[in-house]
Amino acid sequence: MKLQRPKGTNDILPGESEKWQFVEETMRQVFAAYHFSEIRTPIFEHYEVISRSVGDTTDIVTKEMYDFYDKGDRHITLRPEATAPVVRAYVENKKFAPEVQKPFKVYYTGPMFRYERPQAGRLREFHQIGVENFGSKNPATDVETIAMAKAFFDQLGVKNIKLVINSLGDSDTRNSYREALIVYLEQHLDNLSTDSKRRLHENPLRVLDSKEKADIEIVKDAPSILDFLSEASQSHLADVTAMLDSLSIAYQVDQNMVRGLDYYNDTIFEFMTDIKGKELTLCGGGRYDSLVSYFDGPDTPGFGFGLGVDRLLMVLEAQGVTLPVAQTLDVYVVVLGASANLAALKLVQSLRNQGYAVERDVLNRKIKQQFKSAEEFGAKTIITLGESEVESGDITVKNNVTRTEVVTTLATIQDNFDAVFSELTVKDV
Repeated sequence: MKLQRPKGTNDILPGESEKWQFVEETMRQVFAAYHFSEIRTPIFEHYEVISRSVGDTTDIVTKEMYDFYDKGDRHITLRPEATAPVVRAYVENKKFAPEVQKPFKVYYTGPMFRYERPQAGRLREFHQIGVENFGSKNPATDVETIAMAKAFFDQLGVKNIKLVINSLGDSDTRNSYREALIVYLEQHLDNLSTDSKRRLHENPLRVLDSKEKADIEIVKDAPSILDFLSEASQSHLADVTAMLDSLSIAYQVDQNMVRGLDYYNDTIFEFMTDIKGKELTLCGGGRYDSLVSYFDGPDTPGFGFGLGVDRLLMVLEAQGVTLPVAQTLDVYVVVLGASANLAALKLVQSLRNQGYAVERDVLNRKIKQQFKSAEEFGAKTIITLGESEVESGDITVKNNVTRTEVVTTLATIQDNFDAVFSELTVKDV
């Protein structure tokens, strides 16, 4: 059997991993400006953490969970999303306690797992960035979090971003709308897809999210949930749209947008972009004011979003966005002969201890090959070290762009390379 990676997974190799690092560093910078801190939860959770919170009738639970029984006969699942695990952690670690500052704002990044047909930008092991904000029902929290997602995309240079919003209202709204939607969909029962027929009485709002062409045509004329909003939910939506307007953040209202999880209420949103005429969702989220109490915590409003890193990088590449990810190498040490091996080891270690990025030859290659490596690595300076340099202690440091040189000593370099490096690189063109 030929050993290969599992279907629906990717190896992220050098040359690509730097792009991931850049996206993650941008995430940390932008989210820190909004005073979010990082949280890390386990990659696997008890099955009930996901199944009961996400919804027993969602595709995630019914079709896509990687779940199994471990050696202790515990029902475990690889996490398919991160909001439920973060809420579990929030409650379990009592971050709702009075002494903890509110709102409690966290972000995360890491792998998630769903068993579905692999396609471009959607893998079985995929990577997600997301945020959760606990403790505020203020519509300004919705808008701030949406603005933060936009700031992240803007910082990366994503083009043609479109914000789509909707309101799912409160429980009263959902109950009234559910009944009206069932009545409407039953009139088109024969033309609904198999999945939508199954969902009709289990969770009819899921039909609105169907990707089947027949279902899409039917739901175009379905009742609008916006006509069923309670007074409180109407007011919340009005405040959100007014605040978006005040920040000059353009948006569209899509009354059929429901998101893929059952725990949302009131504001939901997606950021989308267009790639070769096809609309792709980059990011989605919304408000979930009952999820913390569902995990036996106190009534606590919440708001968050998630986005797929794999898809984001695919979109950036398709849009021709070049990420500044080139690794910089300060020094390349050309090593000539076995007699210089130990001295080269001591030299590169002393330079690294001084804070410089350094590489050296360890393959006893010819000098021409070593200089070629220095070029490919983009080394700013080159030091050539052979038997004569080891014996005399004198050494030449060359600027790899301008070809200017400084003659110094091994002892000077190992003790304080700053002056030599500055003298050479300040002349760099």
